[in-house]
Amino acid sequence: MRLDRYDNSDFSRGASKLTEVLWWVVRSLIFAAWFPIPSGIKVTALRAFGAKVGRGVVIRSRVNITFPWRLTIGDHVWIADEVLILSLAPVTIGSHVVISNRAFLCTGSHRFRSENFDLVTRPITVGNGCWIASQVFIAPGVTLAPNTMCAAGAVVLKDAGPDVLLIGNPAIPKARG
Repeated sequence: MRLDRYDNSDFSRGASKLTEVLWWVVRSLIFAAWFPIPSGIKVTALRAFGAKVGRGVVIRSRVNITFPWRLTIGDHVWIADEVLILSLAPVTIGSHVVISNRAFLCTGSHRFRSENFDLVTRPITVGNGCWIASQVFIAPGVTLAPNTMCAAGAVVLKDAGPDVLLIGNPAIPKARG
């Protein structure tokens, strides 16, 4: 790879530079705080920046969402402390979903073998009733079908479910029981 040739100028950030700067300020003040700020305030902020957020959503401290205008969250979702949602592409989270501490939903990567180290973005979809346990990595383009559980530390590189337990690195499906 040749980083001097890297160019992602064709990547659309999805909002104006002013909107993005304002989001960084709001994110720093409301989402990055180590002390608890009510979820209702966070949900209101997300909606103000274009996220579609359902009812009964709980967002804990230090949650990092890159571009809220590319985020859809269903009803009764819990997002735990220090979750990172890199929303370079759309992220859709169904209803009754738990995303545990330090999980990372990553919609972007790079073509390593490309001399230009091209940016690649792909959406992530998390179906209803899923549980993404602590420190799980969800790769770009992954769809989790309803009621999929990702065990702590799993590295999910491809679509899975429904009704399976994903364990390991790379994650492999096991029947839930």
